[in-house]
Amino acid sequence: MYRNKKASNWLQQLVFIGPAFAAFLIIIVAPFVMGMYYSFTNWNGVSNNITFAGFDNFVKLFSDEQFLASFGFTVRFTIVAVIVTNLIGFLLALMLTQALKSRNLLRTVFFLPNVIGGLLLGFIWQFIFVRGFSAVGGMTNIGFFNLPWLGDEITSFWALVIVSAWQGAGYLMVIYIASLVNVPKELNEAAEIDGATAWQRLRNITIPLVMPAVTICLFLTISNSFKMFDLNLSLTKGGPFNSTQSVALNIYLEAFQNNRYGLGTAKAFIFFVVVALVSSVQVYLTKKQEVEA
Repeated sequence: MYRNKKASNWLQQLVFIGPAFAAFLIIIVAPFVMGMYYSFTNWNGVSNNITFAGFDNFVKLFSDEQFLASFGFTVRFTIVAVIVTNLIGFLLALMLTQALKSRNLLRTVFFLPNVIGGLLLGFIWQFIFVRGFSAVGGMTNIGFFNLPWLGDEITSFWALVIVSAWQGAGYLMVIYIASLVNVPKELNEAAEIDGATAWQRLRNITIPLVMPAVTICLFLTISNSFKMFDLNLSLTKGGPFNSTQSVALNIYLEAFQNNRYGLGTAKAFIFFVVVALVSSVQVYLTKKQEVEA
């Protein structure tokens, strides 16, 4: 009787979880294991000749100046983009949880950029930076619009930050709004009666209670910023002079343009370890700050 019940439970789990688990193994686990294997070879990605190279690829990538430069750019971009995107998303959420007549329309408007694909978004903003800004700058003579947005190392960096924040802030806004509406009004009302200012209520009541949303939003923005590829490819192509080449773009070029698939997968493996480590530390630290009302 007990064995039949146990077998029935296993069968139910196999029916409901089996297809998804099989898809996970085929689509995620198998390519990851194969990539780990290729990172120890000199395979060019095309031929049938695969030579085992040991740790040579891992030694080479640490002397690859462009890879190290791409890593430095990606870390700088991630730090700035995470701060800017979360700050804008949180401020928008604060504004759109107030009693505004047009808040539903504004929520839709701010969320819309998130539904546009990164490649298309990059081409749209490339036109805006090159043609739109120069036209506005010519008519108004405002220096901001006359900057060489995609022709200079510094302005190209900020161009990527602007577009990334423009695309991602609306998505984070939705998460922050869902968390803000669950903050008990009684706590804020009691603090207001006790004489707490708006900033004190925000710092001591609202922010601690929305920390679960902060954990999620930081995790999303950190992982997405580290993995930025499509926006980088379509907006700057890593230029000028490879100054805005992200790690993901560097790996793509190494594997599929330089036909050094083994070295490319070795870079990808190191990149995976770094992103997983940073994301894990961030989740651990921010979850420790979470409190319950």
